[in-house]
Amino acid sequence: MLEITKNYVMDENQQAIAVQISIADFEKIEEILENYSLIQLMEESEDNERLSKDEGWEYYQSLKQKNNDEHAISRFAGTNY
Repeated sequence: MLEITKNYVMDENQQAIAVQISIADFEKIEEILENYSLIQLMEESEDNERLSKDEGWEYYQSLKQKNNDEHAISRFAGTNY
């Protein structure tokens, strides 16, 4: 299992209100989630039309870009998703 060093952010009542992790740990988590999502997508589409390697890669990159765009919009709007 991935070891993650966590720093807890406390409020004035010493209640944990947030967790801070390093960029390296965040990037590891992000990669694991992307890989898991890609596997799920591949398993879901087993019965559907098959894509070539290049078509699959292009589709995957478009999904990543869409996710990045949605993340940027939510950050700009000051909301969490």
